[in-house]
Amino acid sequence: MSEHQPDASWPGAVRRGRPPSTSRRELRLIALRMFAERGFDNTTIEQIAAEAGVSERTFFRYYTNKASVLWTDFETEVEVIRAALAAAPEDVPMMAAIRDAVVAANHYQADDIPEMRMRMQLIATVPALSFSAAEHYEAWELAVSEFAGRRLGQPASSLYPLAIGRATLAACRAAYDRWSARADGDLTAYLGLALTALSAGFATDQIKAASPATG
Repeated sequence: MSEHQPDASWPGAVRRGRPPSTSRRELRLIALRMFAERGFDNTTIEQIAAEAGVSERTFFRYYTNKASVLWTDFETEVEVIRAALAAAPEDVPMMAAIRDAVVAANHYQADDIPEMRMRMQLIATVPALSFSAAEHYEAWELAVSEFAGRRLGQPASSLYPLAIGRATLAACRAAYDRWSARADGDLTAYLGLALTALSAGFATDQIKAASPATG
């Protein structure tokens, strides 16, 4: 990174002047900081672009609207999971394939936690974002349920595929909560442990053998 550019990974970084270029991540961090400071509804795309030193056209190159700043990565994650599940060999057990796909789609580390906390706080407190959260979580869940349905020869909306999709999402959200609270490593470690335990029916011996770092 150039010595003339502040570290955009720090949520409170202030950008002065027009940078040579602005990445999707840099623009997202600036937007999130402004949402947290001014309120989501009181922050305009024009203001975000001005703070980043770019044009509104550049903003729309990366994001379709303000809300997509919070959801674009999530939508990409869903597509990565879908693609990984579609490519999973038939001889890989269903739950192992789901675990591997979910882990492959997530790349967050301890340094990402401040950003993720801001995102989740906004989603929890801004009504328009809270309303859209259900739709996005449903899309994530459906990606898993459709795969389970294919493996089981049942519609995605039938009991077992639906239960598998929802249980997987619940386990992943629990993993995210512990990772966010502890801020001690890579999210994939928590996801892998939670989904391995789910696959084993949360057998006591499996849980006791897991790393105490997840406690």
